[in-house]
Amino acid sequence: MTGRKAKEDKIERLLLENYDRYYRLAFSYVHNADDAGDIVQNGAYKAIRGSGSLKKQEYAATWLYRIMLNEIYAFFQQQRTVSLEAMGEECGTEPSGADTYEDFDLRAALDTLSVEDKLVVELRYFEEMKLEEIASILDENLSTVKSRLYRSLKKLRVKLSEREEIV
Repeated sequence: MTGRKAKEDKIERLLLENYDRYYRLAFSYVHNADDAGDIVQNGAYKAIRGSGSLKKQEYAATWLYRIMLNEIYAFFQQQRTVSLEAMGEECGTEPSGADTYEDFDLRAALDTLSVEDKLVVELRYFEEMKLEEIASILDENLSTVKSRLYRSLKKLRVKLSEREEIV
């Protein structure tokens, strides 16, 4: 198998194995199933098309996460022209029947964080990644990721405690 073919096969395998993870990540940002599917599909297309540019196969998983994150960021750049009112209607503000209010409160609290802070929390606790992996994906120092995580958790605690006081 040629080097390019081996890289392409590895990327395709990782995409199939981790599709649900990429979809959940995208959905947690866009709150719309169709948009999340489009983001993952575009990311997968770009990953397969660009698989030859992957320098080391052992970094393929990190490389794929970066592509998916770039697609999420690109989506938000495209959405900047949409009014806040239209975005509120698209995202919805009511929990679905399957959601518990605690889940909804956590999602609402997560949405108050910056994109970067939310990403660190989601990768750590929802995707169960190690801090070193997150630092690699974000191309940041480990200490920066730790600081961002702990600061974000503190913000979440405050938001959730405010919600408890209201209820």
